[in-house]
Amino acid sequence: MNLAFMGTPEIARRALEYIYKNTRHEIKAVVTGPDKPAGRGRKIVPTPVKKTAEELGLPVFTPVSLKDDSFIAQMKEIDADIYVVVAFRILPVKLYSIPLKGSINLHGSLLPKYRGAAPINWAIINGETETGLTTFFLQKKVDTGNIIYKEAINIDPDDSFSSLYGKMADRAGPVIEKTLDLIESDRVELIKQDDNLATPAPKISPFDCMIDWGFPAKNVVDFVRGMATVPGAYTYFRGKKLKIFKAVEAGINPAEKLRPGRVIPDKHKLLVAVAGGAVEILELLPQGKSVMSGNQFLQGYRPADNEIFGEMPKGVNY
Repeated sequence: MNLAFMGTPEIARRALEYIYKNTRHEIKAVVTGPDKPAGRGRKIVPTPVKKTAEELGLPVFTPVSLKDDSFIAQMKEIDADIYVVVAFRILPVKLYSIPLKGSINLHGSLLPKYRGAAPINWAIINGETETGLTTFFLQKKVDTGNIIYKEAINIDPDDSFSSLYGKMADRAGPVIEKTLDLIESDRVELIKQDDNLATPAPKISPFDCMIDWGFPAKNVVDFVRGMATVPGAYTYFRGKKLKIFKAVEAGINPAEKLRPGRVIPDKHKLLVAVAGGAVEILELLPQGKSVMSGNQFLQGYRPADNEIFGEMPKGVNY
C-alpha cells in the first residue's frame, strides 16, 4: 500500500526507517514538526523523523498547523491509501479522513489501558510488569479507536522509561508492518475498546516529576524508574535541584520513625528515609554538575544525618 507517515521523535524515526527498508509498502510522504532550537546553544535542528526522511530521499512536510487548507490540499494530492501516525500531534478529522483505508495510530500501551500522552512513564510508575504496543484506527476522541493489533512487552524490574522506550522503539516497525499487512489483506478483526477498562496516562508536568518521599520504598523506586532519564524525577537538597536517575529499595527499616526524605547515616550508601523504610540512591544529577553515583555524592557533599531531601527553596512554586 501507499502511505503517508506522520511522527516526530526517535520511536517514530525507527518505525519510519523500518517501513522504508523492510516492507513492501511505499512511503509517499512524511509529515513531521517544524525545526526547533535544541541543546545549550539553542541551535535550530530538525526532528529525528525529518532528518531520517531526508536521508532516505522522501518528501517531507512540516506544517505549523494541521488544519491549514493548503496543507490539506497537498495531502490530498499525495493520494495515499492510508496514514500511519506514531508519536505525533492530534490530527483533525478533515485530515485523518482523507485516505481511503483510514488512518492508524501506534500507541505505547495495551489499550484501553493508559490512554494519553505518557503511557510508558505511567505504566512503570504504577508498578506494571507488562505493557505493549497497540495499533488502532483514528477516531475523533483521542486513543479510543477500534483496535487492529496488539503486542505485549514485558516491563523488567530494572527497566526505566528510557530502556522501555528503547524496547518499544525496536518493535514499532514490525508492529506497524503486521498491521498494514492485515489491513491490505482484509484480515482485520477490529476490537472495540471497552471504556470501562480505560486508565489515564496524562502528559507529565514539572510538578509530576517531584519525588514524594512519604510513599513506601517500592512506590518511590517505581516513580524514579518511570521518570528516568526523561524527564527525570527530582528533589531538592540545600536549595538546589537534584535529578534522581536510579534508586533501589534499601531493605532496611530504621529503628526510629524518621521524617520522609531524611538522610540516613551510612559511610558508603546514600540512604533516604521513606514511609516504613528507606531507598538507596544509586545515580543522580545535582544541579550544575555531572551525573554521579550515590557514593560520589556522599564523598563530595557529605550530607549530615539530619539533612532532608525534598525541602523546596523559597520562591519555588513546585
